[in-house]
Formats: sequence, structure tokens, C-alpha cells
Amino acid sequence: MSRTITIEPITRIEGHGKITLMLNDSGTVDNALFQVTQFRGFEKLSEGRRFREMPSLMARVCGICPVAHLIAGAKACDNILAVKVPETGALIRQAINLGQIVQSHALSFFYLSVPDLVMGFDANPMERNILGVLKKNPQMASDGIRLRKFGQTIIEMLAGRRVHPAAIIAGGVSDPCSEEVRDKILSDIPEMLRIVQRNLDWYKQTLSQSGSSSLRVSEFRDEIRSFANMKSLFMGLVNDEGELDFYDGKIRFVDSSRKIVADKLEPADYQNYIAEHVEKWTYLKFPYYKPMGYPKGMYRVGPLARLNVVDRCGTPQADLELSEFRGLSSGAVLSSFYYHHARLIEILYSLEKLEQLLSEPAFTGTKTRAVAGPNNLEGVGMAEAPRGTLIHHYKVDEHGVMEWANLIIASGHNNMAMNHGIMQVARQFVKGEKVKEGMLNRVEAVIRAFDPCLSCSTHAAGKMPLKIELTRPDGEVIHTLTQG
Repeated sequence: MSRTITIEPITRIEGHGKITLMLNDSGTVDNALFQVTQFRGFEKLSEGRRFREMPSLMARVCGICPVAHLIAGAKACDNILAVKVPETGALIRQAINLGQIVQSHALSFFYLSVPDLVMGFDANPMERNILGVLKKNPQMASDGIRLRKFGQTIIEMLAGRRVHPAAIIAGGVSDPCSEEVRDKILSDIPEMLRIVQRNLDWYKQTLSQSGSSSLRVSEFRDEIRSFANMKSLFMGLVNDEGELDFYDGKIRFVDSSRKIVADKLEPADYQNYIAEHVEKWTYLKFPYYKPMGYPKGMYRVGPLARLNVVDRCGTPQADLELSEFRGLSSGAVLSSFYYHHARLIEILYSLEKLEQLLSEPAFTGTKTRAVAGPNNLEGVGMAEAPRGTLIHHYKVDEHGVMEWANLIIASGHNNMAMNHGIMQVARQFVKGEKVKEGMLNRVEAVIRAFDPCLSCSTHAAGKMPLKIELTRPDGEVIHTLTQG
């Protein structure tokens, strides 16, 4: 008998969404939809505001990654001012952003995804959480808490507070960094490096297919093969040397063999390369690579994409880990299961890069901002958020009042890939008349691998419930699983 399963809410992600699985008479999945059900339209709310308010206003889109919105928004405003941010201001901005990468990746990996990896996808859902991890592997749980706290502390010390800090402004940052603050952060980095390396070693020994020492790789082989494991383009920002650059790179696209499709694209020209498709069943748009059209131009962003896009990370330990990561595939690493691995490498990179930035003599300089009035009527700001490339595009009148805004959010870039992913994993695991909780958890888990921030991607605020619906071919809902 044909039927539909609805999962609502999707658990252990940020925002509101549901998954609908449509099964045929034989009990196999015919179609699967990832539907984002919240909307509040921050772009429209920005109209009529002074452009200098935009970084702070847009940061309210999200409480997990507000720094990325502050950075992208401030960079758009820098272009409206037509100023160059002083070196000290740019260094502090980058350090704050690296703190955000550390805390957000730690949240995603240790709090949201490790419960599946440590406890197993079929474990009791009452135990499949961070408290269950604390009981089974207290060292890992403690490591996650310490890494996230360190990232949040960096933001607080350099930007004033952990959530929605006010220090990142048009033209730079509001305040310099003292030598005492710099030295305190530097003193903690060696311990944080040891923590992330310990967990990278655990991941590789336990889960990675790149080595024969992997202990449980066979347990997760089906997940590795089916978690959005497909050919696609990948997009990210790289510097002039082809290295990872979260703050100020240019756009690069590569294909599934890691062949460069487009390179050194200016952020201001993004509309020549990225377009957005709309479907009536979701508030989340479908960005695609414009020269290839929709849906052929599907691409992915975020940690996995960035490591596929770059030539190297640009820091010693991260480059060693990247070389090993590249051993997973002769071309690009395609399975989205490895977003988890990539996040750990990016935490390592962020800590090493942070140490480099803090050691720059200009980091404790006193000139942190450039002051000007509006000199351009349009500005684009782009940066790498934890979940991928973030674009803020603003237009103002001659008085600096906002007339129009467009945001393309990291999680939105991945929308097409997430929908393909749930179809792939649902066809692998959801079969027959009796649908078990562990089957549906795997459907959710492929979304968690991308770590979407749905409040960001729909520019709305809220928590994340998830619903999965099982429907007949005629659309009749015969089974619903609701969480939250």
C-alpha cells in the first residue's frame, strides 16, 4: 500500500523544517522533499533603515552565527563607504570570525552529530544526545564543551559579547585589542590544538575509510555511501595562492573531479554566476551555478566544499590533515557524511590561523576603522560562514537609506544537495511496511551533516521542529512523525 511519512521537526538542527517521504505500493521511496516552513523576510525589513544599522540588524537573523552576518554586512557597507578597512581592524574582524568557526563547528560536531556517531543511528533516542555521549565518552563530551567555550570567549573578548556583538561596524571595528587580551587568547591555543587533534585522530581511527585502522567504518559504510554521495559542483572562497580564506577570498567553483570550473570571480559579480530557483512547497530558495542552469548547476558549500575547492589550507597541521583527507577520493570527496571530518580540519585550521593573526604586530594597533559617508549606492559583502559562503548585497539612496537587500545564505546554497541527499538516504534505508525510528533518524542525519541554519536561510528567527510525512501517491498522509 502506498503511503507518506512526515518527519516534523527535524531534530538537532537550527530552524523549522519537515521532511516528506512518498512511498509507492512496494514500500520504496518515490519522492522526498526537504521543506522549510518558516519565513520572516529580513530583506524587506531592511528597507528604510540607515545602512550603518545593517550589520547589527542582519546579525539578528541568527544567534548561532551572527558574526558571519556582521562580517558580510560590514563588508557590504565598507563598499558603500568606498573605504579600505585599516589593517588592525581587518585582523580583528578575521580573528572574531575564526572564533565563530571554532564555536559553531564544535556545536555541530560534538553536540549535534557525535551522538549518532558514538551511540549509533539506531540507539535509543532518549540516550542519543550529548548527555549520552557524556556517559559513554566523557573525554569527547568535555572536549566539545571546551572548544565551543573557547570560540565563544574569543568573540566575547574581541567583540564585547558572545552573541550579537556590537564591535564589527561599517569601516572596521569599534575598539582595538589590548596586549593582555591577545596574550590570554594565545596562551590557550596550544591546549585547543591538542583537543582538536585528539578528536581528529579518533574520527580517522573510528570512521574514516582512508585507513585500515578504522574500527567502525563497516558500521557506517551504508551511511557513507548514501548521505548525499553524488556528483556536484563545489563553491568556496580562496585567496590568491588558492588557500582557504574565510574573510577576503575570491569565488572558485570546482567539479566532482576537482577540476576548476570558474576561478577568481569577484564577489561583486556574484549575480553573473549564481541564480536562485523557487519552488512553491518551501520558503528556502534553490541557488544554482547560472552558466549551467537549473538543476544541472547544483553545487555545495561549507566545510566539505571548501576542502574540495582549495589547493591547500595554508597552515602546517591543517595541510597535513588535508593531504590525508584527499586520500578518501581520487577527485573531490563526494559523500556529505565527510562534512563531519572536514569540520574538524577547519577547527584545526582556524586555531592555527588565529595564532598567526594574533602574532602580527598590527593586531594590537590603535587604528581600527575608516570613517566616511556613503560614496557608492551599492555594496556587496561576502565571507565564509561556518556553513558556507554568505552573500550580503545592499542598495541605498544618496542619503544612505536602504532601498533594497538580497541575502544568499550558506544553508540556502546547499538546498538542492540536501533534497537530493534525503532522497538518496531514504531510498537506502526506508523500506517496507514497518518504518523504524532509526531509519528516519538517518534521513534527519543527512540534513544534520550539512548543519543547516534554517533561520538564516529563510532570514527568520526560531527553533527547529521537524516533521516527516509518509503519503500515498494520491497525496493522502497516512503516517506522521513529529518531534519538538
